[in-house]
Amino acid sequence: MPSKITTVSLPVEGMTCASCSARVERTLNRTQGIRQANVNLATEKATFEFDASEVSLEEIAAKIDDAGYKLIITRNNEDQASEPAESSAQQEYYKTLKREFVFSLCFAAPVMLGSMLSMSHVFMAASPLSMVQINKLLLIASVFVMFVPGKRFFVSAYKSAKHFSADMNTLVAVGTGTAFIYSMLVVLFPELPGINSGNGHVYFDTASTIITLILMGKLLEARAKNRTSDSIKKLLGLQPKTAIVIKDGKETEVQLDLLQIGDTILVRPGEKIPVDGIITKGNASVDESMISGESLPVEKKPGDKAIGGTICKNGSMEFTANAVGKDTVIARIVKLVEDAQGSKAPVQALADKVASVFVPAVIAIAVVTFVAWYFFANNSFAEAMIKFIAVLIIACPCALGLATPTAIMVGTGRGASLGILIKNAVSLEIAHKVNAIVFDKTGTITTGKPKVTDIIALNEYQEEKIISFAAALERNSEHPLAQSIVEYANDKGIKYAEADKFFSHTGAGITATTENTAVAVGNEVLMKMFSVNTEPHTDIINTLSDEGKTPVFLALNGKLAGIIAIADTIKPEAKETVAGLTKAGIDVYLITGDNQRTANAIGKQAGIKNVIAGVMPDNKAGYVEKLQKQGKTVAMVGDGINDAPALAKADVGIAIGSGTDIAIETSDITLVNSNLNSIITAINLSSGTIGTIRQNLFWAFVYNTIGIPVAALGILNPVFAAAAMALSSVSVVSNSLRLKNFKA
Repeated sequence: MPSKITTVSLPVEGMTCASCSARVERTLNRTQGIRQANVNLATEKATFEFDASEVSLEEIAAKIDDAGYKLIITRNNEDQASEPAESSAQQEYYKTLKREFVFSLCFAAPVMLGSMLSMSHVFMAASPLSMVQINKLLLIASVFVMFVPGKRFFVSAYKSAKHFSADMNTLVAVGTGTAFIYSMLVVLFPELPGINSGNGHVYFDTASTIITLILMGKLLEARAKNRTSDSIKKLLGLQPKTAIVIKDGKETEVQLDLLQIGDTILVRPGEKIPVDGIITKGNASVDESMISGESLPVEKKPGDKAIGGTICKNGSMEFTANAVGKDTVIARIVKLVEDAQGSKAPVQALADKVASVFVPAVIAIAVVTFVAWYFFANNSFAEAMIKFIAVLIIACPCALGLATPTAIMVGTGRGASLGILIKNAVSLEIAHKVNAIVFDKTGTITTGKPKVTDIIALNEYQEEKIISFAAALERNSEHPLAQSIVEYANDKGIKYAEADKFFSHTGAGITATTENTAVAVGNEVLMKMFSVNTEPHTDIINTLSDEGKTPVFLALNGKLAGIIAIADTIKPEAKETVAGLTKAGIDVYLITGDNQRTANAIGKQAGIKNVIAGVMPDNKAGYVEKLQKQGKTVAMVGDGINDAPALAKADVGIAIGSGTDIAIETSDITLVNSNLNSIITAINLSSGTIGTIRQNLFWAFVYNTIGIPVAALGILNPVFAAAAMALSSVSVVSNSLRLKNFKA
């Protein structure tokens, strides 16, 4: 049977700490037919490649179930960009946690109150119940806590034990189970050896309160983690549920998932554009801020792109759908962000290594603590047990597992909202280390669209006349320089006549006749062909070339009438971006296939001192490699097919969103808004995210480094340990959520 490799990303229920996610990942990687498994605790998802000819999803799910967790198999219609099924699973998980917490609280509160009151001599003197009767009531109430909401910890611990493994559930189960069993023996079998050494004191309040506090922590954590994926939910909510389709002159409301490529769709003022397409009729002002991050509306006309999810603010339009479902811009963005949020940053490797040995080490420390206090410090069994429990509870590695993935989730999500698509966590981590950045010229530093910059009239001809004759000929050409002259004439409202006897001279220009005049438009080669003397104007020509402008000559009846200067102008924000990068200590390079004079002129305008000209497309990657060999961390910024090898070679490839598909696919970061200033934003976002990860890891390690010895020394009560453990997880997620406020 031929192999069928499939990549899936599925929710996993029951993971509560770094050890849990590590165990699920090990289980997947040891399963025959699975390749490259990656489990993310923050997203609670497992991403892996598997060969369907060797193993089925159901068999994989059974393996995960046997390990103590649950793999949720979802088979969404991949052709539609709809909200993932795991979202409803996450919501159901949150609701279940909430029910269990409320149930636990209802029984734990009376247990805690009863335990406190039973310590009061005044209360006991007035109470109609004896201590034995009160303890029996506490036992009954604790049973409900331990075996209804607390069941999840014991079941998971049992499944882990079957595989000689341990995780957070093991710590909670052993800790609370020990307190409960000891207390139960005190109540039911008070004559057993060792029981009286604790003076008959019970710890039902400790067991039930720890369970309740941990459930509260998981509830708060789940709610906070849901906020880390807000960016995905917002993107998914952009598309409307229906669209107005025009067919045979009739308007029909159609469900979004029924739209097909080629459908003609009508969008009125204030409505969302349902899918991607090309505008065929109408003019409109469209708010694309949710896609590009740019606040100003974009004016749209026939021939322009319509992007699904954007809002038609003013005007109405009709467009032909050219991408639906998973092929729309929104669907691709959602996929990129989800992939990035599920990936692991190199900095997480340390946390993964620690998690793999953490729980067994903690259990060993707890056992040593019990032995030391009971056998060597001559404490009672009950006192040693309490210290044993405190060590187990304080050490739960929840915060450690959440430190990196939550920051990655929020960071990549915030990037998406700013029009910056970061494809993986590795790119996010490396970006702030960049100390050399290489820019392609055309379409990256420049607009990629030549424009008329100067019109130099000669021999008493007027500028309007020069443009009129030039446009009459150039209207028949598809050359970018020719199109820029025609656009200039149209923008200025300059009329031009029809031309006949049209002839194209390859590599030189065009000749034709119009208004009974012989006209030649082209470069110096064409002028020499028709014996038109340009030497008297050499200074003007050299000046234009030094400024990076291309001179186009116009001759009328064999006499030079004017020079039209055309240039691919730099983007408005280019100089500001280069200045910002330079100020940050990053070396900036311009690389282009143009001649040195033109390249120097563009470099000067943009403020780039390191200019490399005359570079063939296949040599761009070689130049990036040269910088890397000098010890530099290199980012490459480009937009064209010829930039793809260099984008792939660079430590971080940054593609301009308006560029070619292959450049975007090859890059690590895509600037959807095509604004160069977003490069600085991406670098700063990378720095902010990595800083947050380091803060999270620092506090997670410090928390356990301080907490475990304090508990082992007998200073920390198990109930306070449970509260501190819950707080540590919530604090890590909350710290990551601060990235949602990152400013561009």
